[in-house]
Amino acid sequence: MFKNLLSRLVQGLLVLLVLYTLTFFLVKALPGGPFQSERAMPKHIRAKMETYYGLNESLPVQYGRQLRNYLKGDLGLSFRLEGRPVSEVIAQAFPVSLQLGTLAMFLAVVIGIPAGCLAAAKRNSLIDTGAMAVAMTGVCLPAFVIGPILAECFGRGLHWFPALGWDAGWPSSWLLPAFTLGLAYAAYLSRLTRAGMLETLSQDFVRTARAKGVSPWNIIVRHCLRGGLIPAVAYLGPAFAGIISGSVVIEAVFQIPGLGRHFVKAIESRDAPMIFGPVLLYGILVILANLVTDVLGVWLNPRLRKSS
Repeated sequence: MFKNLLSRLVQGLLVLLVLYTLTFFLVKALPGGPFQSERAMPKHIRAKMETYYGLNESLPVQYGRQLRNYLKGDLGLSFRLEGRPVSEVIAQAFPVSLQLGTLAMFLAVVIGIPAGCLAAAKRNSLIDTGAMAVAMTGVCLPAFVIGPILAECFGRGLHWFPALGWDAGWPSSWLLPAFTLGLAYAAYLSRLTRAGMLETLSQDFVRTARAKGVSPWNIIVRHCLRGGLIPAVAYLGPAFAGIISGSVVIEAVFQIPGLGRHFVKAIESRDAPMIFGPVLLYGILVILANLVTDVLGVWLNPRLRKSS
């Protein structure tokens, strides 16, 4: 088990290096420069600014210097935000994105897994058909379509929840964006849970338990749930990372002051340090989430435990 975790960590470090390399050259391929919008800036001032930030050096030198700074934990200064440290901007904005993503993941698990279990228990019934139809709708409709509809209906129409904004001390302002963000992942979880539960329900030990008179509820909860959740648990890691990093659209729709808006504006203004910060942060989150998922998968599956 320890060797597998160590191997995963080494692979994660290599993935981060590849991610950094790709992001570096993609940022350098963007047209224009970070000071292009400053039309009134004299050329000699712009040259001094580029020298200060090291933009006048060759690409290999910039690549190595920037990589050394990141290994030391120095994310640099933002070009657009008047030289503010990127770490400071992330520390201020990321907790909002993390809170939104955590709540969305919680709603996805609470909705998706029970719906999948119920659909598997009532296979080929009206409940099964209805649950999977709703799940397919959640998969097909993108967040930028569902978000404005929910904001218009439940925010401006019924006035049940705030249509826009985010208040850390006002839970009602969290529900609409969190539900919109988590709906697609709840749909995937319900389908994966249903498939895993159906496969487990077809095993011989389930037929034996039914022959012994064990109630259907006990069969599902005590005998099938642990094995049936393996596909869903394997999806939780990438899903959580995707929710955290994919909240950019939701933050724009509901005007949430998260990290996504800084990332979008950084791309528009060619603010390279502000682009690298969220990219590397989300990359680390993806690796950690997958690592936790692997550990949970080994715990749920005895065969994986023995092989590891």
